[in-house]
Amino acid sequence: MIAANGFQALFPLFAAVVPAESVCEPMRLNDLGNLLQVISTFLGLSLFALGGGNTLITEYHHISVDQYCWLTPTQFADLYALAEAAPGPSSMLVGLLGMGAAWREGPFWALVSAYGAELAILLPSTLLMVVACLRWNKMRNSPWRIAFERGLGPITLGILFAVGYKILVLADKNPVALAISLVVCVLMLRSRLSPLWFMAIAGLLGGLGMVSR
Repeated sequence: MIAANGFQALFPLFAAVVPAESVCEPMRLNDLGNLLQVISTFLGLSLFALGGGNTLITEYHHISVDQYCWLTPTQFADLYALAEAAPGPSSMLVGLLGMGAAWREGPFWALVSAYGAELAILLPSTLLMVVACLRWNKMRNSPWRIAFERGLGPITLGILFAVGYKILVLADKNPVALAISLVVCVLMLRSRLSPLWFMAIAGLLGGLGMVSR
């Protein structure tokens, strides 16, 4: 119990939330059962990340917030922002979700669950891509390859658009934040400014308390 309380103090994102935010009760499993649930869940999603890990954000939210109740919507939005701000692939979010799934069990199981989730989402898709790339080079001039690549483009863009809308709904809880998000979207489409500028300005506004959720 002492270790679990200390873990909550170190990781406030996983601390107890206001009861009004709780929409369902997490499934009561033992430590190993919870770990196996996390690993099997992300193993099943690993091969569906067309266009990168961000294409599965909507499904991640459904699983972690609606289905298994590992996190609240606010916690999910915060962890997504943390994963995007940190250097590294977007799939880093999965490790944080795995940690959130087991944080009630204390630091040991939370870390084991985090690493288990990350390996589950990365390993199958990585192995598949290695095999596919070796075969793909042999089909360099095949019309099937050209058609497949052209067909995946609109699909991936559509999924990413849906993901952006989902994050917009989750993160923006007031008109000011929504207006800023829409302005950033327009500037991203109409200008060649680096996204780092938008991230820096948004972080500054949040740090000054001008924008809050």
